[in-house]
Amino acid sequence: MPESIEVYYARVASAADAEGRLAPNAELQAWEVFPFESEGLRLRPLEPLAQAELPRHGEGGTSCDGCDRGDQRSAAVGEVWRDDHWRIAVAESSGAPLILILSPLAHHDFTTLPMPLAAEMGQIMVALGLAIEALPSVARVHVSKWGDGGEHAHIFFYARPSRMPQLRGTMMAVWDDYLPPVPGDVRDGNARAVVQDLVRSYGGRAAGPVA
Repeated sequence: MPESIEVYYARVASAADAEGRLAPNAELQAWEVFPFESEGLRLRPLEPLAQAELPRHGEGGTSCDGCDRGDQRSAAVGEVWRDDHWRIAVAESSGAPLILILSPLAHHDFTTLPMPLAAEMGQIMVALGLAIEALPSVARVHVSKWGDGGEHAHIFFYARPSRMPQLRGTMMAVWDDYLPPVPGDVRDGNARAVVQDLVRSYGGRAAGPVA
């Protein structure tokens, strides 16, 4: 039988010190992509187990950021591509050459997508990844799904800069918050090239600043 969250939390808490802090991960902090110097770095104390999950935008019929930004007929803020079921928006500010966000037009959580939409999502993700990696400043696309802030499904595509091995791996999302923002015209130029490639390879149509 799978363990409960209470059992899981008790096991984690038992590994903490008297102040409730977990030991630092020396192997992780020695990794060349780790953004911070280890000296003086320590984890915050472990907080008590919450009574319940924090509410998300769009849950239980509450206001949904994903739906409010644009309905199925009108363009959402930052939208650069759409088809009959999906839209792609560009992050307003990023240190990465480009961050794009894929979401369905209809309100679905990631885990409640109907199978036909899930199949479309997979095809778009592959085509979009290829288009992003074709940018001359990009080596790899990193794909992330969190979903803790909003129920409406949204998948992030981070363009990891080429020839900057320090930005590899899971820390790219952290580095992005510290890298200087890419100028808007450069970001839009990157987005335009990606969208044009995506339209050729998959379909859909350009929208917003890249149309």
